[in-house]
Amino acid sequence: MTSLLRRLVGPSCSSSRCLGVILRETHGRTSLQLPRDGARLLAGGGRPLTAYSRAQSRGQHTEAAEPVEVDLRRLEGEDDGIVEVLMSRLKARNALGHVFVSQMRELVSTLSHDAAVRVVVFRSSVPGVFCAGADLKERALMNNAESDLFVHGLRTLMDQIASLPMPTIAAMDGVALGGGLELALACDLRTAAYSAQMGLIETTRGLLPGAGGSQRLPRTVGITLAKELIFTGKRVGGQTALEMGLVNRAVEQNQTGDAAYREALSLAREILPQGPIAVRMAKESMNRGVEVDIGSAMAIERMCYARVIPTRDRQEGMAAFIEKRPPRYTGE
Repeated sequence: MTSLLRRLVGPSCSSSRCLGVILRETHGRTSLQLPRDGARLLAGGGRPLTAYSRAQSRGQHTEAAEPVEVDLRRLEGEDDGIVEVLMSRLKARNALGHVFVSQMRELVSTLSHDAAVRVVVFRSSVPGVFCAGADLKERALMNNAESDLFVHGLRTLMDQIASLPMPTIAAMDGVALGGGLELALACDLRTAAYSAQMGLIETTRGLLPGAGGSQRLPRTVGITLAKELIFTGKRVGGQTALEMGLVNRAVEQNQTGDAAYREALSLAREILPQGPIAVRMAKESMNRGVEVDIGSAMAIERMCYARVIPTRDRQEGMAAFIEKRPPRYTGE
C-alpha cells in the first residue's frame, strides 16, 4: 500500500521558493499562444484530448479493469473552450479514494498543459452529491505513516487544481463535505444549489482539515467565520454559503438536480468571450499577489501585464472597441 500511496504525492514547494520561481518565470516568458483549431495535444504525448478521453483510451492500457471514476468532457460549438471534469464514483459518493485521486491528478496535469482550455467546470454525475470527502473505508486500512502520506497527496492535488492557469468553477448540486469542500475551495469560483450541504466537518471525526481547507477557507470567508465553521464542524446550505461569501452564486434546485451545474455553465459562458491570455494573466496576478506584500504584488501585476502587451489579442481588443464590434480573440 505504501508504494501506491507514494505515487500520489507530488513535489512540495515553500512559499518563498514558489514566489521566486513565479517572478523568474514571469520575467522570462515573452509570449503565450492559445490555439483554438486543430487537435488538442497532450503534453509530451502528441495525442488529442477529446471528450471522455480517459474512458476511450483505457482499454489500450494494462489497467483496463480499473473503473473510470473521474473523466473529462470537452464541450463543442459555441461552448468550445469549456472543459468539464466529471466525477462519477457512484457507489462511494465520489469519496476521495486511491483510484479517484490518482485519476484526478492525471487529468489535472493534462489540463495544466492544454492551452486550448479556457474554463474548467468541476461537476458530479452522482445525484445529490458533489464529493463526500475522505474514503473512510480505505483510510481505516492505513497505518499512521500511510495516512499522513495519503493526506499529503490530497493536499498536493488541491494545490494542482488551484494552480491551473485557466479559471475553474466548482458546481455543487449536492453534498460537499470535508475533502469535497476542500476541492471546491481549490477552484476559483463556486456555484451551489440551495439544497446543497457544505462543511469542513473534520473536527467531528477527531481531525482537522488537511487538504488545504484550514488555509483556503479563511482566505475565502475571513478568519473569524472560518474558525467558527471549522471548530464546530457546521454544515451550511447554498443560501447561507452565498451570504457568507463561500460561493459566488446559489440557485434553487431544479427537477433534474443540476441547477448549480447549469449556473456554473452560464458563468463559464460569461468568461469564454474574454481574452484568454488576459484572463490567465489576471488569475496569476491575483493568486500570486494576494500571498505577498503589496509592493511585491505590484511587481507581479506589472510582469503579468507586460506579458499581455505584445499579444495580438490586445491589439484585437483595442481595434474592436474603436470599430464598435465584438472582439474575436484567438489566444495569440
